[in-house]
Amino acid sequence: MVKQHAPGFLKIVADAKSRVRECSVDDVKARRAAGGSFVLVDVREDGEYAAGHAAGAVHIGKGVIERDIEAKVPDPATPIVLYCGGGFRSALAADALQKMGYANVVSMDGGWAAWVKAGLPTEK
Repeated sequence: MVKQHAPGFLKIVADAKSRVRECSVDDVKARRAAGGSFVLVDVREDGEYAAGHAAGAVHIGKGVIERDIEAKVPDPATPIVLYCGGGFRSALAADALQKMGYANVVSMDGGWAAWVKAGLPTEK
């Protein structure tokens, strides 16, 4: 079932996506396989994260990421890959982190749905 998003939400997501870099699930998989160092951050709601998340992901919900990112990822040069359910909230979060000075942030397009579809490791 595809979620229908409100036009206003889609407008702000499109605006954020014009400023952020995106990657695919395959890009993240390849980066991991090559031994790339990055922090994988799940920005979904608490209940979504608890129901299942990408193996090794840390949870910082979109609603609190600006408040909590500096405690969990203090170096703004740290490579960060953000994901949500489908790639919309993570784009908004990436935009906010860039405004805070995080220079190496990407949003994983397709999010959790693409991760699961690709059969990549998950945990609860």
